[in-house]
Amino acid sequence: MAASQHHSDLPNMAVIVMGVSGCGKTSVGEKLAEALQCRFIEGDSLHPPANIAKMSAGTPLDDGDRWPWLDVIGRHLAESRLRGETIVISCSALKKIYRERLRLAAGGQLAFVFLEGSRAVFEARMKNRPGHFMPASLIDSQFAALEPPNAEPSVVTVDVTLSIDAIARQALDGLRTLVAAT
Repeated sequence: MAASQHHSDLPNMAVIVMGVSGCGKTSVGEKLAEALQCRFIEGDSLHPPANIAKMSAGTPLDDGDRWPWLDVIGRHLAESRLRGETIVISCSALKKIYRERLRLAAGGQLAFVFLEGSRAVFEARMKNRPGHFMPASLIDSQFAALEPPNAEPSVVTVDVTLSIDAIARQALDGLRTLVAAT
């Protein structure tokens, strides 16, 4: 998806690309940001060192670990909204309460792209992901924490078994539909 395919019909959006580890949040987020000609932030890069150490050791994060991280992501969302900028951020956002906290930070103006797929698909991807701190052994904790955003507002759900380009196209079409409905 070339940057020349700018989607000016999707101005001033805040988008979280969400899902369990291994779903492709970074790859899809980068494609969306390219198409929207906006900034992309890899949410994992915003984790404090203690969270990364904990996950690297195979210990799942708990809510207490995630709240400060979500607040940092929320500040990026709020700052972009105040500047009238479009932004795409990858963030697992596994629980509804996390998504509500991010919506609040964004002033309610936040769309989610939920990358949905099976445990087997994500586990295989995680095992083939060199250099990432999140071990495949944590996939069970990811699925245990996941509360799919079914029936929540401003959510586009995309099947991760498609190609990255097809996922990005479906996400953009879904975002366009959300904007048209408002």
